[in-house]
Amino acid sequence: MIGNIIAGSLSSAFTAPPALTVDYLVVAGGGGGGQGALGASNGGGGGAGGYRTSIGGSALSLTASTNYTLSCGGGGASNTNGSNSVFSTITSNGGGYGGGNAGYAASGGSGGGGARIYNTAGNGNTPSTSPSQGNAGGIGTDNAPSFAGGGGGGSSTTGYPFDNSGNGSGGNGGSGTANSITGSSVTYAGGGGGSSTSAPSTPGSGGSGGGGAGSNTGVGVAGTVNTGGGGGGGYQVGSSAGGAGGSGVVVLKYPDAYTATFSGGVTQSTTSSSGYKISIVTAAGVSDTVSWA
Repeated sequence: MIGNIIAGSLSSAFTAPPALTVDYLVVAGGGGGGQGALGASNGGGGGAGGYRTSIGGSALSLTASTNYTLSCGGGGASNTNGSNSVFSTITSNGGGYGGGNAGYAASGGSGGGGARIYNTAGNGNTPSTSPSQGNAGGIGTDNAPSFAGGGGGGSSTTGYPFDNSGNGSGGNGGSGTANSITGSSVTYAGGGGGSSTSAPSTPGSGGSGGGGAGSNTGVGVAGTVNTGGGGGGGYQVGSSAGGAGGSGVVVLKYPDAYTATFSGGVTQSTTSSSGYKISIVTAAGVSDTVSWA
């Protein structure tokens, strides 16, 4: 009888851990703005890094004590695509660089904006994901006097083309997307603005979510770090460089009964809120991992 009571007490005291379901936000590094070249280009804005999230969709069902791939992509320099961010089976692709002295704009998570002569924009959502991870850039122009670059694509909208009113203003970067996985609404993955001719024309503004503005005097503005924003396009005089893309970010939200263990090289911070832990990863190499226990 006593043995049965003890066994029953032990059984009732045991609580099985919750299922390991992990919500995620995976944003890749933004593309760099296109470099200008005298008589050839006002640089286009860089495309935002690819944006993928389970918020509003399905979290990943994972297994404890198993290593999962984790990588947070860096932003691209001028004329360079951003780097991919990866968590488990989710890959967000780096943003495409803006058009400029290196030629046509590149495709990527979001595409780069076209330049003055190389005015074809890069494609977004490359390679294709569902839902889409980003949008195309906007076109540039070589039609005097409107020498200007287009804006890079953002995660919510395409990049804007040059202002065709005749004043030579650059296209604005595409808008990013707001996400509240951290507990606060933050907008990520905005495209970079295109460069323009000198004043009174205006360079394109960066898209909401970290996109850098283009320039009509010099170097494009860099995308904001840890947002995946694209860099702004560089001015043609002086062959000014485009702004660098902003680095990406990976955010993981999981039941607080679990503890995440990250391999060496990962820069992250973890907080607890309402029964969950939230880990924000801002730096990781291509071979890093995370596991839960």
